[in-house]
Amino acid sequence: MTQRGADPPGPRHLRAFRRVDDDGSPIGYKVLKRGTPVRSADGVQVGTVRRVQDNAREHIFDGIVIDTSDGRRFVDAPEVARIFERAVLLTITAEEARELPEQGSGTAARMRNSSTLRRVKRLGRSMRDRWNRR
Repeated sequence: MTQRGADPPGPRHLRAFRRVDDDGSPIGYKVLKRGTPVRSADGVQVGTVRRVQDNAREHIFDGIVIDTSDGRRFVDAPEVARIFERAVLLTITAEEARELPEQGSGTAARMRNSSTLRRVKRLGRSMRDRWNRR
């Protein structure tokens, strides 16, 4: 005999379905929403979707950038097993997901290291100073 309240309410033939996590229907990468949970092959949530990387000209899925507790990481397309409405499933384990490369802005790094940009900023400051002095 089982305790009252131990089984979920509703018809007996539907009880097994209520315990299953529903990720929704499979979807295409173009409609994947930001903030969708990303789970590893062993079922651990490793992060959430930040953005989708694709080659728009050739309509090719390149991968996704995910927000993790360790920062942003890039997941290449072959490591993405399935994309659902409410979850993304990976082919790699949570341990392997920790080793994914960091995703940084390449443009920001180039701009930080650009001597031309430093010269433009310096010119802008000097022009502003001249303007304020008149």
